[in-house]
Amino acid sequence: MNETLNGSVLVVGGGIAGMQSALDLADSGYYVYLLEKSPAIGGAMAKLDKTFPTNDCSM
Repeated sequence: MNETLNGSVLVVGGGIAGMQSALDLADSGYYVYLLEKSPAIGGAMAKLDKTFPTNDCSM
């Protein structure tokens, strides 16, 4: 992990891709702001437990 901060970046969208991008950028040494319009992150993936019930909660 890079200990020095290279700057800051804004990731728009808190779905699976946005969360992974934010994690990768943070691991690269950037200070990350994650912006999501919904009250919860996870995007469409958080709704899949209702579409494909597996007794495993995605929330």
